[in-house]
Amino acid sequence: MSRLYNKKMRDEFLFKLGQSVRYLRMKEGISQEELAFRAELNMNSISTLERGINNVKIKTLYSIAKALGVNVEDILNCQF
Repeated sequence: MSRLYNKKMRDEFLFKLGQSVRYLRMKEGISQEELAFRAELNMNSISTLERGINNVKIKTLYSIAKALGVNVEDILNCQF
């Protein structure tokens, strides 16, 4: 596989992951600011994650899942 193909696949996954977090956050009826507070993160981290801009650490993903009351698997499944 080419590096360009791998980057495109990664970018697509990060976008879907971010959309999954956004969907679950909105389903919970909370703002990015509230999610950041609950997950003990800064709001910029939530914003960039939801837009699929930055890669995310598993520890951060776990904090977000816990703050949303879901499992990490629920976020990774990207079912929305």
